[in-house]
Amino acid sequence: MDDVSRQGFLSRRGFLKAGAAGATLASLPACGATELGRTPLAAPIGVDDSSWAHVRARFMLEPGLAYMNNASLGMPPTEVVKAVCDGYEAISREPLQGKNDLQVIITNQVLPRLAAYFGADVGELSLTRNATEGLHLQAMGLELNPGDEVIITTQEHPAGNMPWALRKVRHGIKVTEVFIPSPFESGEQVVALMEAAITSRTKAISFCHATRGGHLYPVRELSRMARRHGVMSLVDGAQAIGQIPVDLSDLECDAYSGSLHKWILGPAGTGFMYVRKGARDQIKSSFSDQSLIDSPSLGPGGTADFPVRAALSTAIDFCNALGAEKIEHRCRYLSDYLKVGLLGIDGVNILSGSTPQISCPGSTIFEKMDLDAIKAVSLFEERIGTHIDEHQRDGHNAIRVSTHVYNTTAEIDRFLEVLSEARA
Repeated sequence: MDDVSRQGFLSRRGFLKAGAAGATLASLPACGATELGRTPLAAPIGVDDSSWAHVRARFMLEPGLAYMNNASLGMPPTEVVKAVCDGYEAISREPLQGKNDLQVIITNQVLPRLAAYFGADVGELSLTRNATEGLHLQAMGLELNPGDEVIITTQEHPAGNMPWALRKVRHGIKVTEVFIPSPFESGEQVVALMEAAITSRTKAISFCHATRGGHLYPVRELSRMARRHGVMSLVDGAQAIGQIPVDLSDLECDAYSGSLHKWILGPAGTGFMYVRKGARDQIKSSFSDQSLIDSPSLGPGGTADFPVRAALSTAIDFCNALGAEKIEHRCRYLSDYLKVGLLGIDGVNILSGSTPQISCPGSTIFEKMDLDAIKAVSLFEERIGTHIDEHQRDGHNAIRVSTHVYNTTAEIDRFLEVLSEARA
């Protein structure tokens, strides 16, 4: 190895060979890199803590902290953090070559791996900063005339509501909100409520795959119902991808936006928008009048955060090494463990759906009598260093706990112990 390599310098050839995968890249002190981040990740055999201990060891969370707010922002593993650092190292030492190399990685590795992971064609995906940006692009790109109607639900995240509110003011469209119970009884109930709201002016339905509170919607059934009525289906997938296996072609929706920095464990500020090939004539670019059906150019142009986007290749590799179904089973195991513990605490009402078909595997919402959910967030952080979130919406004063594969039953036990004693 020459002197430059010993200093951690990433040559153009070396960086391309590594592909931001973090396996052979030089150590950068600022990244906190460890040998662990360079060893192959073995898929766990079971769902219990001991089976996933080697996975938990890949994360650099401060000792003593328990992070159970993954639905807000995910915690990237060490190799993803290092891939971002290595990308900035490359673009800082040789800006032009570093930029070109990162663009090659994004084109040749990131997009193909994302497409394969989510069952889409590369040309159907556009990288974004988050689901919010994707939801805005798919809503603003949908061709609508004054008086045309879009149906949404009462359980949409503000990021799913705001683009339609904007179009209502600017373009004169009608936005109809359908009440969905929380929790709802079944996927059939959701489909029936949405279908009953469709009128001759309806052009699209827009809804979550998984709500902020962890309710799981029947996307394929809603998409098929919409198509029978000649209506577009636009989906917010921020809370779904990474919790459950998602095959976009199988879901049959026309558009789908997701955040890659939540359950997929990518770097903060990463997401994507999917537009089905057959829907490109109805969802157009918001940035250029030169876009074509074969080259839609749906994302914003200009310089992007190349090191962050290139590191998505590492995040997808990490998830692939574990397996999407194993991630789902591990998340469900932890959530079920939490729910069993909640049943033994007086005054607790579990609001998550009663079956796997209508509830997410990792997000659990519940209320406790005489405990304010917002105050509970700081209570658990201060008392036991545990991060959770509130869910004061849909008529609930609820606490949201979102456990991922790296959490443990010991962390849940500690949370339950404090919860049992917590008062207003």
